[in-house]
Amino acid sequence: MFLPVAAMAQVNATSDYLARMDSDHDGRVGPIEFLDWMSYAFDARDGNRDGVLSADELPGGRGQAITRDQHRERLAATFKKQDTNGDGYLSARELAAPPQ
Repeated sequence: MFLPVAAMAQVNATSDYLARMDSDHDGRVGPIEFLDWMSYAFDARDGNRDGVLSADELPGGRGQAITRDQHRERLAATFKKQDTNGDGYLSARELAAPPQ
């Protein structure tokens, strides 16, 4: 059975993404690896490095401020939803799935 080119590209891209997130190289992404990797956007926007994204640091320059801890709590909830088999890790297949 052959995968269409677009599907094959998706598999390769997801495997590459997993490899970058997988800091201990065990072939899966644990919660800390996920939180650390996904926090890059918060860290990039936190221009004054105070651990809070104020309205002017948020996309569009408005919105309710969010702390780094709150952001990581949201990411943890996302991780839990993506971990569809409940094993505490994300596989390439779980990473490729649309967010729940």
